[in-house]
Amino acid sequence: MDIKTLTEHMHAFVEAKGWYREDTKRPQTPRNLAVSLVLEASEVLELFQWGEQPRNADELPGELADVLLYLLQIASISGIDLEQAVMDKLKINYGRVWDQDSDEKKD
Repeated sequence: MDIKTLTEHMHAFVEAKGWYREDTKRPQTPRNLAVSLVLEASEVLELFQWGEQPRNADELPGELADVLLYLLQIASISGIDLEQAVMDKLKINYGRVWDQDSDEKKD
């Protein structure tokens, strides 16, 4: 399954719940979705609190899916081609340098 298909399924779910209606108690604005994205990412982090492995591995897939769903929705309603954005960012990152040797820092 590709990002476009996942996005279509996400929109169908949100529409089915009525969250795109003007009278919804859950307005699907970029700001609200960004807050939700961070909250869901925090739930992923919480699974790893005090350990290197998730304390409940069965919960991890669902929490990761929640993060992805919010990310897909933010990108979609913001008019961002997420596939292209990922490829553009990878191109930039290939040119970046991380964790330089301490010897290199001295030069």
